[in-house]
Parts: sequence; structure tokens; C-alpha cells
Amino acid sequence: MTEQHLLDVFPPQENADALKPLPLRGGQSKLLSATLDPTDLRLLRVNPALAQLCDLPEQGEDLSQQLIHLFDLCPKSAMPDLHALRQRYVLPLILRDVVAITPQDWRLWDEPQILTLTSPHYSEPRHIQSWFRWEQLQAERIDPNYDELAHLDLQEPAHLSQESLEARIAWDNYRISGELLWEGIDITPQETLRRLTYQLMDLGPRILAPEHLGALAAGVRSLFQAETLLIFTLKGEQGQRLCLHKGESQPLPALALRDLEDSPVVRALQAKRVWNVPDLASDAPTVFETDLLAQGCRSLLLIPIHGNGDRITSGLGVVALGGAHPHQYDQLDAFYAEQLIPPLRLALQPLPQTKLARVHPAVEWRFLQEAERRGAGLPPERIVLRNLYPMYGMSDIRGSSQERNRAIQADLLAQFNLALGVIDRVYAEQDVAFLGQLRLDLETYRDRLSTDIQAEDEVTAFDYLLTELHPYFDYFAQVSPGARQAIALYRQACDNPHHCIYTARDRYDQAVQTITQTLRQCWDHWQTRMQGILPHYCDTEVSDGIDHMIYVGSDIAPRFSPFHLHSLRYEQLRALCACARSCLQPDPAAQVPLQVTHLLLVQNITVDIFHDETTERLFDVMGTRDTRYEIVKKRIDKALDATNGNRITQPGMLTLVYSTESEWREYRHYVRYLQREGWVSTEVVMGEVEPLQGITGLKFARLTVLPSESIT
Repeated sequence: MTEQHLLDVFPPQENADALKPLPLRGGQSKLLSATLDPTDLRLLRVNPALAQLCDLPEQGEDLSQQLIHLFDLCPKSAMPDLHALRQRYVLPLILRDVVAITPQDWRLWDEPQILTLTSPHYSEPRHIQSWFRWEQLQAERIDPNYDELAHLDLQEPAHLSQESLEARIAWDNYRISGELLWEGIDITPQETLRRLTYQLMDLGPRILAPEHLGALAAGVRSLFQAETLLIFTLKGEQGQRLCLHKGESQPLPALALRDLEDSPVVRALQAKRVWNVPDLASDAPTVFETDLLAQGCRSLLLIPIHGNGDRITSGLGVVALGGAHPHQYDQLDAFYAEQLIPPLRLALQPLPQTKLARVHPAVEWRFLQEAERRGAGLPPERIVLRNLYPMYGMSDIRGSSQERNRAIQADLLAQFNLALGVIDRVYAEQDVAFLGQLRLDLETYRDRLSTDIQAEDEVTAFDYLLTELHPYFDYFAQVSPGARQAIALYRQACDNPHHCIYTARDRYDQAVQTITQTLRQCWDHWQTRMQGILPHYCDTEVSDGIDHMIYVGSDIAPRFSPFHLHSLRYEQLRALCACARSCLQPDPAAQVPLQVTHLLLVQNITVDIFHDETTERLFDVMGTRDTRYEIVKKRIDKALDATNGNRITQPGMLTLVYSTESEWREYRHYVRYLQREGWVSTEVVMGEVEPLQGITGLKFARLTVLPSESIT
């Protein structure tokens, strides 16, 4: 047998370094460990490393009487869910010791958990990568005669869902014995580095916004103990400095490129690596360093972001980390700083190359413009687009909520009838008064559902069966073969991801999805054509149908003119007619009859919109005048005809809502064009809209959309 040594795995030139002893802080192992009570994770014993970190009694002392739990060492904001954690880890014990199976694809005991522990020796919590060693514990049933898993096919454990098993396990019927071993390693620097990396990659150029820049400075301060964060931007021959000292913004004047001659900044850019300045008191050749020295920085770590050898490129140049003590940074700090170069480069790359995925292409230039301003260290400005013409339209599935309620009712009644079938089979064998009362309760609930469906019934009715009937199934199955057959039929009907009868609702969902997808494809096709007329901002929302909000004007497209406005308005009408045509011929395979209405809201008054960084919406309207339009948008789809009380929107028809005669005069021309092209009928129904809450004086015109073999 050939002998092998650990050093054989290292290349020869690295063997010498591998012989060096590992640096152990205070002569202790870096491994944190504790013995825990598995029921509540109470500390029984801890090793010296954990005792020192969390200021606990030394190793060997029995801590069981002190009632200190592992999670007591965590800050409240990072407290894990003990109940969920125990279920997750105890389930494999039950399967192994009680059921005698071990699913091959479960490696839960090898999965690390990141815990956050507080320590009196550190100003910030510590991140611990830890493992719970459950394999030495034993699980047993308290009542061996109660087997809640008996009806499952446990011969194919690979196909079992852990979530479904956790829901079925009778946790109170199991006893866990033994002592649980917990092991952990302090990975605070690595975890802080990971979070900083994700923060930079997620936010991109937005990292320079005031609400995010402070968080970046806090992360840098935690990882490097850097009190100062400075981002140096080079634009041509001029350099801007964005500086935060102890989390507070510090104004610094701009610098010309010639002012940096012999500066460590230039050395870092030319070397294209992290540059350590041990003591600014002896190495501050330019105003860049002397300004930092005046703020109390004695050492400096420079992270080059952009540079090309001897030629200093335009764009963001260097991120500087300032420390309060000389010789503060060492090789480990430089190593962490090197890891930050890719995410910093990605987040702070020259902004003209930046793509803003969430921003509509027509207004992306405005966001890039603002991001570049902030990247240069200038204060943020609100993005406002003024004097835009709004164009709102919608295609709505009529009566979708009522159809969904009918589907919910059908599914619930079917499930309650199956439940009553189970009760009847058991009642035929056992004439028990409690069983009779349980049947009366189920009948009463079912009868109420057959006449009235309330908003909460979709959840509460199933919960009622779950709590009032399901717990008896295991016993009912022992009563008779007929009862077992009824229970099997009930469970088979509920064997789906929803764990309940979902037949009628599934048909409804598919019908809505088919119509919505048809509308969306049609609208997207026409929206592409409209963008070819003139770039404009279009926000499309999809629910039971689709609605779109268009803004067009010179603040988005400088070549905007009345011709473009009128062209887009007519094209919007044609697009809505095309959407209506796509829904005129119902799908013969559809089992749920649904109809679609179409509406366009006319307004000839411009609005201003602005980007609010605190909301999910890209733009909101400004001012009281503009808010009126938003109110009408939200309420107009349910509006009624003031003459007969009918809805102003009707299936297969296009309804135009307007306020003034001048608006109708313009759109009357468009209606004539639509009639000439064969989109709509010659008959136009005119009327007034019943007053809405806070809105009066609206009028409408309704036209029948004509079918066509093809959409032009």
C-alpha cells in the first residue's frame, strides 16, 4: 500500500507555506460548538470558542439549569423560527427511526444555516455558518397505535414532498431523545462581503442615491472599519469627489486631473490593483490626500474601478476607504477589497452603457441622465415629465368576479357533498349522536353555500372541513370498507396542488388566461406599430383583461407634433378594435362563457408625471388637476348610463368617454375613419354618464365592433 500525506495534495512550491501553523486567535479553535436539548435548543454545554464569543460560562459547566437557549444569543430582528426549524430537521428522524426509510435526495443535516449572534466583544452582530447534527438523536412514537402515515405509499420515498409530510405529521405523538450537537464558524467578513456584493449588483447606479449610499457606507465600515468612504469620479480632465465621513456627507471641491500628479490614486489606477497607503501623514502629495488627512484619516485603501494602464480613462476611477489609524489595513483587507472590484465596476460603470430593465425604453434616456448626475456626486433631482397627453384604454372581462364566485361555489359544494358521503358511510355502521350532529353542521354549512357565497368562503369553508372533519378520517377508515372507499374518493378529488376540489375554478382560470393572453398579444402587436409613429411611454397592466396608460409629448420625444398626437389617438382606437375583434369569436373548447368590453377615456388636457423612487409604479401624476384624470380612470369601468341605468360598456362594443364637445368633435372624425375602414358599425349610441363620486359631466359614445376574417 502506497503511503499518502496531506501535503501531497499541494503543488511542490506551496508545501512550505502549507507547513506553517494555522493562526488561532487566543490559541483557540475557530470552531464554535454547543450541546443542545433538541426540544427547545436549550444550551447544555459550550466549547471555549462559543463561551468567549458570547460571554458564556466555560466548557464543562452544565448550563441546563440556566435556561439559556441558542436563539437567545440572536438579536430579536434575526430570530429564526424554532418551530419550523425543528419540524424541518425532525422529519428525517421520524422517517428513519419510525417509518424505516431514508429519502435519498434529502441532505438536510448537511445544509448549513446562517445564524446571527450578538457578542459583547463586537459592536455589530456576528454571522455564523452553522450545522445542526441531528443524526445521533432518536425518534419514537408516544402512541405506537396511532399511525397518521398508514395510508401513504412510502415505498417510493423519492416522490414524497417534505411540505406535504410536515402537514400530515402528528408532531405531539413523537418523542426525540438524545443530545443535539450544534457547530458553527464565524463568517462575518465573508457574509458582509456577500451582502455588499448583492447590494451593489441589485441597485446598480441607484447605489449613489442618498437613501442607498448610507447603507453602502455602513457595510464598508463594518467590513473594513473604514470611517470614510470616498468615490472619485473622473470626467475628462475634471474629477468629482463624493465623500461620506462617519455616515455624513462631506462636501469636497472638484479636482482637475493635473492636481493628482504623483497621487496614490494615479498609482492605483496605473497598477490596476488595490493600493494601500499605510500613513497619510507621510504620504499625502496632493490635495486629494491632504483633504482626507484633515478629516482624520490616517490610512487609505484605494480600490481602482476604471483605468487602462498608463492612460487614465474617463469614467469612475477610484473608491477610497479611509481609516482612523495609521497602518490600519493589511493583506486580508486588500483581499476583501479585491473581491469588491467586480460588483463595484458593475454598479459604477460609465452610465451611458447602463441598461435599466424596469424603465420603459421611451423614457430610459431620462433615467440615465439622472443616474449620471448622481454618479458625478451631484444632489438628486426628481424626474418629472411635463405637458404630456394621456391616453387610457382598457379591455375588461365582463362579470369575471361573478363567474369566479360561481366556480368557487361549485367546487365547495362538490367537496361538502363528498364529505357528507363519508359521514353517511360511517353513520350507516355507527348510530352515534355526535356523528349525527356533525352531519347536521355540514348540511347547514353546505346549504348556506348553495345560496350565498361570501368573499372569505374560499378559505374559511375549506378550513372548516380541515378542522372539523379531516381529523376523524383515520378513525373513520377503520369503521368499514365503504367508509374507506368514501374517504379515498374524497382524497382523490383533492389530490392537486391546492389540496381541495379545484375543478370549476381551474376551468375558470384557464378561460380567463386564454382571453387575457389573446388580448395581450394583440395589444403588444399594435403597441409596436404605435411606437413606430412616435416614441411614447406606455404602462400596461394585466389582470382580468388588460388596461394601458399612454403618455405622449415633447418631454419624451422632442419631435412631437399635433400630427403625431392625432395619429397615435386614431391608432389607439384601431388597436382597441383589433383587441375586440380577437374576442368576438368565442373559443368552442372554452367551458366558461366570458365576454369582454372595451373602453377609451378621452382627455385633451395635458398632465405632468413624476418618478417616485419609494413606490413600485414608474410614474405618478402631479397636482390636483391631474389627479381628476386618475380618479375617472379607476371608476369609469363600472359607470352607468344616466338614462336607463345600464353599464355604459357592453360586450363586443367600444365605448368612448369624454367631457367636452371639442373632444367629441375630434374623435367623431376618428369614428368616421373607423366606419370607413370597416372596424365599427355606422350606428353610434350616445348618452350621459351617471355622476361618479366627485365626478360629473361625463358623456359617452358606444359603437359595435364588426367581426373580420383577419386583423389588418
